[in-house]
Amino acid sequence: MEGHFILNRHFYVSNERDQHNFHSVLCKIFNEINEVPFFDVQLPYELALKIFQYLGKAELGRCAQVSRTWKILAEDEVLWYRLCQQEGYLLDTSISDHSCWKLALKNCRAREHMLKTNWKNRVGAVSQLRYEPGRVLCDVHCCDGVVMAGYSSGEVRLWDTRTWDYTAPVLAAVAVPAGAGAPPHVSFVRINSSLAVAAYEDGTVSVWSLLLGQEPIHHFQHNQRVQALALAPGGAAVATASGFQVKVESPDDKGFWQTPGTFEIQKLVNFLNLVPDVPGSPVAVAAAEDIVYLLKAEDPGKVLHSVYGQPVTCLDVAAHETAFGIKTFGWLLNEPNQILLYNLETNQCVTKVGNSIGAFSCVNLQSSPPNMLVAGNKDRRVRVFDLRCAQPVCSLYGHQLGVSAVQMDEWKIVSGGEEGLVCVWDQRMATKLWEMHSRHPVRHVWFNSHSLITANIPEEKNPRGSSITEDDPSLHRKYRGVIYSYEFSVDQLAVDSVLPICRSSYDEVTGYNYNIGLAVPYDSI
Repeated sequence: MEGHFILNRHFYVSNERDQHNFHSVLCKIFNEINEVPFFDVQLPYELALKIFQYLGKAELGRCAQVSRTWKILAEDEVLWYRLCQQEGYLLDTSISDHSCWKLALKNCRAREHMLKTNWKNRVGAVSQLRYEPGRVLCDVHCCDGVVMAGYSSGEVRLWDTRTWDYTAPVLAAVAVPAGAGAPPHVSFVRINSSLAVAAYEDGTVSVWSLLLGQEPIHHFQHNQRVQALALAPGGAAVATASGFQVKVESPDDKGFWQTPGTFEIQKLVNFLNLVPDVPGSPVAVAAAEDIVYLLKAEDPGKVLHSVYGQPVTCLDVAAHETAFGIKTFGWLLNEPNQILLYNLETNQCVTKVGNSIGAFSCVNLQSSPPNMLVAGNKDRRVRVFDLRCAQPVCSLYGHQLGVSAVQMDEWKIVSGGEEGLVCVWDQRMATKLWEMHSRHPVRHVWFNSHSLITANIPEEKNPRGSSITEDDPSLHRKYRGVIYSYEFSVDQLAVDSVLPICRSSYDEVTGYNYNIGLAVPYDSI
């Protein structure tokens, strides 16, 4: 009845006008609702939309069943665009990018459910990222699906796992003078969205731009071996630790690299991180044996934590906090191995978590959900802590040796062990979903909603007896290490969902199927 009342009222007004305006008034009636009936009150459309924005998906669905007018209001694109943004979907889009945001939200939720099911059931494709000329894998780092790997041959390789054509280039190193011998091993590699950095055994550090090409854009040399390397997650700052010196390099506004800070510390650095999202000069956190330093250009050598005889065993840094594990030697029975959380603005210890006999071997604060922290321990357990109450949420046991890498999100945990085992856990159920094993320790774990990257890196970079001669390139694969790329999205074509070796391009007269159980048609089996 309300709708008929509004329509009749508009026709009454239009009959008083001339024939020329009748068509525009009629279009206005059917294309836009100016007033919305709320029982006995007529509200403007914008005010009614303001009220409806406090409703959720279920409430909007119920309101859409009241009347035709309420249905149009409850399905307004502004409401569903806001709901889509609130649930974390399509954050980098505008309201004009989709014609139906209700359908877009439905598709996003269906995709999320599909990916979660695939994660739990291990449904997807797995590929090995190998580079045979590189010999032994030395270090791996990943950012948004782009994998950077350094090898004992001195070469640095990139892969873009967001596409199935792993044809990314080899980054060129600084030219070695003739007669200088074999190139040095790669010690560390780091990558973010714009830069790639590699440190070599001879103290050389090279920086590449992912946008400009394969040649390094910056290069500097240390007199000693680089002990730690850090790259700002969202910036262009690079920090290195060599000997008793920590050096920070960053480009200025014109792109010229400079050294905003050089810090002399008392002990050798074990761990080094740059604080993300810091305006102005870069800020670094360095752990040197039993001392943790907060390194700022305006306050060099600031000691954040120092307890004699309690060395730091792991370190991670977030935007405003840092977490690190400390190891005790049994001198104080009431001080077990713990993880300390410090506020970087107040330089004070916020909380202490953990009560373990074994030393904490890895910690992840930056990638964890808010107020959560996940850590791995030498006692073969993975622990999740709630920082608000300083209590463990769950303790997971499934590794045969100590835990070496770990990451978590809202519902799952991925951990890697010294024995080469990668475990995927359901956090709420505290159970192992599945596991994969390789020969060497897991040193790097990274995942997002649809992919997982793991790296098994050998301890021995120069295996003896592995080949006939020392420079023989035919090093056996079991000594090399391996990088695995898991893809849990099924949005790809069927031919893209299997291993590259099992695919047929249909260009040749005869193809060969290495896996008879595949459901992909081949030219000839």
